[in-house]
Amino acid sequence: MLTAQPSANSPPKLVVQSLQLFLIIMFARFQLTAVILAAVLVAVNAQADCARNYTVSLGDTCDGISAAQNVSTYQLATVNAAVIDAACDNLFVGEDLCLGITGQDCTVVHVVQSGDFCASIAEAADIDLSTLLANNPNVDTDCTNIYLGEVLCTADEVI
Repeated sequence: MLTAQPSANSPPKLVVQSLQLFLIIMFARFQLTAVILAAVLVAVNAQADCARNYTVSLGDTCDGISAAQNVSTYQLATVNAAVIDAACDNLFVGEDLCLGITGQDCTVVHVVQSGDFCASIAEAADIDLSTLLANNPNVDTDCTNIYLGEVLCTADEVI
């Protein structure tokens, strides 16, 4: 069997391996930079369409922010899905949140109280039940999944 013999002009194996490792590291850094840049651009573009903003303070919760800022809990979570997890337990002080997207920002809300159900909330807001459900797609049609402190959009038109 013939094997290739290194020529006198070929670089030592260690140099070749070092060069390969260097190229792999540089490529990985390039990819990481590209991913970070893409994330920043997405965040900037998302904030550009933002109708209102809020900066998280110590002790804030999603429902608390929603009630104080007149934004439904669903809207707050949906608009900030890239930064707020489903349980909304990852807020940090100083974080900027978008409260609503221009043209799709519900500011008429109701905080769910003991004894509330969808029909009573819709009646109190003088809106159709179908409008309440359309503006709060997280609420099931039987209204069995609302909870105390949840903030619902009660606008008189579908946002």
